Amino acid sequence: MPTSFTVVPVEAQGEERDGQRQEEEEEEDEERDRGSGDGIARESSPFINNAEMDRGNMYEGKNMALFEEEMDSNPMVSSLLNKLANYTNLTQGVVEHEADEDSKRKEVKVPRMGTFIGVYLPCLQNILGVILFLRLTWIVGTAGVLESFIIVFMCCACTMLTAISMSAIATNGVVPAGGSYYMISRSLGPEFGGAVGLCFYLGTTFAGAMYILGTIEILLTYISPSAAIFKAEEVGEETEAMLNNMRVYGTCIITLMAIVVFVGVKYVNKLALVFLACVILSIIAIYAGVVKTAFDPPDFPICLLGNRTLSKRSFDVCAKFTESNNETKTTTLWRLFCDSSLLNATCDDYFSLNNVTEIQGIPGIMSGVLTDNLWSTYSEKGSIVEKKDQPSVAGSEETKMGGLPYVFTDIMTYFTMLVGIYFPSVTGIMAGSNRSGDLKDAQKSIPTGTILAISTTSFIYLSCIVLFGACIEGVILRDKFGEAVNGNLVVGTLAWPSPWVIVIGSFFSTCGAGLQSLTGAPRLLQAIARDGIVPFIQVFGHGKANGEPTWALLLTAGICEIGILIASLDSVAPILSMFFLMCYMFVNLACAVQTLLRTPNWRPRFKYYHWTLSFLGMSLCLALMFICSWYYALIAMLIAGCIYKYIEYRGAEKEWGDGIRGLSLNAARYALLRVEDSPPHTKNWRPQLLVLLNLDSEQLVKHPRLLSFTSQLKAGKGLTIVGSVLQGIYLDKSTETQKAEENVKALMGVEKTKGFCQIVVSPNFRDGISYLIQSAGLGGMKHNTVLMAWPQSWKQTENRFSWKNFVDTVRETTAAQQALLVAKNIDLFPTNQERFTEGNIDVWWIVHDGGMLMLLPFLLRQHKVWRKCKMRIFTVAQMDDNSIQMKKDLQMFLYHLRLNAEVEVVEMFENDISAFTYEKTLMMEQRSQMLKQMQLSKNEREREAQLIHDRNTASHSTPVVKASVAAAVPEKVQMTWTKEKLVAEKHKHKDSNVSGFKDIFNMKPEWGNLNQSNVRRMHTAVKLNGVVLNKSQHAQLVLLNMPGPPKNRKGDENYMEFLEVLTEGLDRVLLVRGSGREVITIYS
Repeated sequence: MPTSFTVVPVEAQGEERDGQRQEEEEEEDEERDRGSGDGIARESSPFINNAEMDRGNMYEGKNMALFEEEMDSNPMVSSLLNKLANYTNLTQGVVEHEADEDSKRKEVKVPRMGTFIGVYLPCLQNILGVILFLRLTWIVGTAGVLESFIIVFMCCACTMLTAISMSAIATNGVVPAGGSYYMISRSLGPEFGGAVGLCFYLGTTFAGAMYILGTIEILLTYISPSAAIFKAEEVGEETEAMLNNMRVYGTCIITLMAIVVFVGVKYVNKLALVFLACVILSIIAIYAGVVKTAFDPPDFPICLLGNRTLSKRSFDVCAKFTESNNETKTTTLWRLFCDSSLLNATCDDYFSLNNVTEIQGIPGIMSGVLTDNLWSTYSEKGSIVEKKDQPSVAGSEETKMGGLPYVFTDIMTYFTMLVGIYFPSVTGIMAGSNRSGDLKDAQKSIPTGTILAISTTSFIYLSCIVLFGACIEGVILRDKFGEAVNGNLVVGTLAWPSPWVIVIGSFFSTCGAGLQSLTGAPRLLQAIARDGIVPFIQVFGHGKANGEPTWALLLTAGICEIGILIASLDSVAPILSMFFLMCYMFVNLACAVQTLLRTPNWRPRFKYYHWTLSFLGMSLCLALMFICSWYYALIAMLIAGCIYKYIEYRGAEKEWGDGIRGLSLNAARYALLRVEDSPPHTKNWRPQLLVLLNLDSEQLVKHPRLLSFTSQLKAGKGLTIVGSVLQGIYLDKSTETQKAEENVKALMGVEKTKGFCQIVVSPNFRDGISYLIQSAGLGGMKHNTVLMAWPQSWKQTENRFSWKNFVDTVRETTAAQQALLVAKNIDLFPTNQERFTEGNIDVWWIVHDGGMLMLLPFLLRQHKVWRKCKMRIFTVAQMDDNSIQMKKDLQMFLYHLRLNAEVEVVEMFENDISAFTYEKTLMMEQRSQMLKQMQLSKNEREREAQLIHDRNTASHSTPVVKASVAAAVPEKVQMTWTKEKLVAEKHKHKDSNVSGFKDIFNMKPEWGNLNQSNVRRMHTAVKLNGVVLNKSQHAQLVLLNMPGPPKNRKGDENYMEFLEVLTEGLDRVLLVRGSGREVITIYS
């Protein structure tokens, strides 16, 4: 298709265009300095606002000139896609959870690890370990094949369900290096993240201790028993000597391993494949041995006395005596049970009554021994391992068993204990997610590799249970340390070609697993410390120059030493089971919460998950925790709970878009909709406060004590909204608004006021207050009470919060059916650190408007500041009232309200209005007249200025006009007097100043001409003030009914004077105006 184009010559306009281009570039530079066109700062992102972006290239073409003002904050799609394509899931990107602020980012090699090498094999290595070789045969023998199958199936089901949940989380976006801790903290928030992260760290650390103990057990029991430092001097001390050996050797090995990790962690990672090869070869040897037993079982004879298993460590011939050259000789076994080697010696009763027999320890898979091993054989500590269905004659019960060569059980066994010991053998499923930063495609590799690894190991464990039960005699299975087979490792007796394959393989695999734990745990602690959510561990975020976590390694070795000092593998295993189970439980919870919330960002690539599976996995984890050990479970949960509350108390300021926050929002929405249904019952009423604050020119709070008083009043635990008004237009005041909000929130934190902050920008202060009263809150969570400070400078007309605004606020709270609290002399109110050791809170109950006056002192006395103050209630009796009966009725009312207070009825008799009252009223009305004259509209002031200008112009031309204008001025003054003119008049002529000032007040009425309504109101205020001063002048706080403003708005300024007179002479006053509804009830 042909294309039309036109060539336009530009040389003729070269100079002009150059000049224009230079001007345009200067303008563009200015625009870039200012930011985007609308002046609003954009959110930071790893892809926009990048300082390394070449700005010159951004504006090269003019095709996008329409968007050029926004390109500084919103880049071209082409540059964005380029950065997305080059983005890796290593530590980089959004600052809040990916930035490495301590060092410059280095060039990172593109990760090349696939599913098999990166996830499958590490998971295999971590899952298959010490329990498989040292304890699985014993678990099968003790619990039986069926119950062992149930134990393994439960544990494997738990890890499989957890892996499904983990796969969903891991594939929901890019997972930076950090593994399970990263996933939990970013899904459930910093509190849960910190608590579970530290639990996972403790689990990994104790796992290291368990692997080290397994290493020593293999060394001292199966490889070199003579290397033991502590020997059993007396019978029965073997266990204690073994534990001491464990402690000494364990301490040495943990020190050696810590040095290896500190010096060369890269060698540990390189040896990982060697250790994994040992594990795989050992498992292959087991399966090969099972196949061999079908046609050629190995020769491992077991010596039985009656039905009791004998330890062959002490003798070699399984017989009481032997025939040699027609001569009967006693054996070593005889001498162990008898007091001499003679045939007529005195022997153990059971030894005399029962025969010694020898059976094959590994009869083979075709022998049918499986049926004997199906059922459990639990036993007490110190009982003898006996063969079922073997003939036996009971001996004397008084015979001491100690010192006889029987095989004894070292601990009491039961089902739940075996679950705790076995569970660590299925942990390690997080190994793949921990390497997420090294994977080529983490979102594909983590689910596939982890689930395949769990399936493989589950098959190995379940098949081993059946094969062990089908091949090995039950007494051998229950012989934990292989004493009946000459001290051989029990699973080693089954292996082909030699038991040493298993012994050496298990030794190296446990060594390797211990090193891996000591390598991984410090890095996990370092990641938690660098997140900064747990302040007291931040020191462990530091390390060597290359980033190796030195301090974290020292702490890990110290905690590991605790496990070493416990010394028993069977005691350490349940401890780490708790921490791993708690971690897995929260992984499932995170997936369930995210799925149920249906947050828009929850879009995992792994689709084979469901919230029911996550919930089932979470329930199974919790059940297994209490099945393993209920007291360990409670301790682990207590530790996690303490860490959670500590992080919450210190204020985790991280916002990771976590699911718990989403859950809180959903719960809040549900609760708000429920609350919206109907107004709260009187029993549920509590003051939901809207606190109106005044800010100065620096956006700082003028009266901080108002927030102190708010927190003291919040024993009701209701809603608190702290509001303030800035005068102006929001577009111009956005920065000041943000600063004001930060200042108010900071003060709320200092005063421990729990609530919300709301700053409103309005063209005038009056409307802003109205907006807050009308719109603050949401749904049913709206304020029902307004708390504000009394405007101390209300008589100064230049004050922006003048008496007019105050009176209008009183009217609006009444119209909105909200209660009003006005704190007078707020700067004299106590701070939260002060404590009143004595004094009274006096309530003056003049009119009943819902019971607020009764409730407020009760709430205040819940706080430490007011706790020791006594409550006194005063009420006023008129001439016709029976004051004695009033007191009785009031006492009964307070008794039903369950309030403790002194009651006093004050009698106020009718008397003549005093001259002081008339004088007060006169001064008030004079001031009112002057205020009216001062309130000029803008148009009137402009007309006044024009009149003065005309007068000055005329004065230069016509003296007669000047005289006539001067004569007219007094009339004009009476109509349009201003404060400026009053000051000018004062300084015009010194002589006529006094006379002129008196002329202003020539309107002064006589007492008889005063407004009688004002006189009566002033009389009430004066008399009531006198009564209150007489009784409550020294009270710590006085609560008074606040009279309402007059219906006729012309008397608003008088209303302020009445309130001033009413509260005159009192230090701390709280004027209370109820909402009109009952807020306190006598009913339960």
